[in-house]
Amino acid sequence: MSRQGYDHDAGDPHALGRSGGDLDSHWVSDEPWDAEADLQALERKDLDASTTTLIFRRFFRHRLAVISGVYLLAIYLALPFVGFLAPYAPATRNADAIYAPPQEIHWFADGHLAVTYPMVSTINMETFQPDFVSDYDDPRPVRWFTSCGDPWTFLGLAESTFRLICPPEGADLFLLGSDRLGRDIHSRIMHGAQLSLTVGLIGVAISFGIGMVLGGFAGYFGGWFDAVVQRSIEIIRSMPELPIWLALSAAIPANWGPVAVFFMISVILGLLDWPGLARAVRSKFLSLREEDYVRAAELMGASTTRIVGSHMMPNFMSHLVASATLSIPTMILGETALSLLGLGLRPPAVSWGLMLNDALDLTAVEIYPWLLAPMIPVIMVVLAFNFLGDGLRDALDPYS
Repeated sequence: MSRQGYDHDAGDPHALGRSGGDLDSHWVSDEPWDAEADLQALERKDLDASTTTLIFRRFFRHRLAVISGVYLLAIYLALPFVGFLAPYAPATRNADAIYAPPQEIHWFADGHLAVTYPMVSTINMETFQPDFVSDYDDPRPVRWFTSCGDPWTFLGLAESTFRLICPPEGADLFLLGSDRLGRDIHSRIMHGAQLSLTVGLIGVAISFGIGMVLGGFAGYFGGWFDAVVQRSIEIIRSMPELPIWLALSAAIPANWGPVAVFFMISVILGLLDWPGLARAVRSKFLSLREEDYVRAAELMGASTTRIVGSHMMPNFMSHLVASATLSIPTMILGETALSLLGLGLRPPAVSWGLMLNDALDLTAVEIYPWLLAPMIPVIMVVLAFNFLGDGLRDALDPYS
């Protein structure tokens, strides 16, 4: 490095005398400091680091990817506790608060942590629509960590009415307004995340299972099996995706329950997404099957499944992780689009797409713009997955 320090007795035979006998004194080179040389020295140290260390270093330099990863991790960890976090159950209605506008929370007001003011409804004689006005003479404290409302279930095992936040006594708490049935949009967005975010994981798991198996064996064996897989990929990719989604979704029987429809939508999204991954896996395996370690495993009598699963697939796993992260938002948007058009999940299920279905009426949106609130989490989650995927893709190639 350009900035150096040396012991006087090592660098200059007369240094000991000049320093007054101080063996610990140092001198600094008169040469100017070269920042580029120091940076190159640090980069040379990276060459000695392990692959895992390099991946983490590159990933944590991508600030958007780190923030997105923390954001998504927090959301997925909170999904089992949505019933505790949301002030209302998804089906809780208030016939006196139909299309109520968003309420404000006033913090540290009137001697309480949080206060809201009841909404008073009056009929507008010009539009004949209800107008909601806050009654600022009647502050109502928000309740914390108490029981209220309809019971919620934790993972289908335990039932409780205990919640983080509850509406004030004798009043409502519509942070994002209410819909045409008087249901809290904020609570429904939180409950809808359970289905909208889970469908992406299930769909990606299905598409990756099919894509890795078919693409891996097509690239390893070649021949007629490769030809069949390639032609299948070309046929599926030649068909327009959205009309196929619509046709398959419309074929789901109307008498199926919400859970069955949810899994069928996940299967449909997964079955139509595997060709891209299969083609990428095939091209990688075409080169990997000629590697020396693959030939050595074959000569040692390893089975085909072991060679593909234990030797070849791990070398391609970094690309698979990045591809999976970038595929999840496609699945989320697919479910949202199908539910928006009325061909996806059905009530009483709750998803972001189903909630946006209420916003198809432009007249209602013009009067009640808060019906578009479910668009916000959709956009944020899709962007977060894209930023995370970009960060992982860059981090998994540390020497680029």
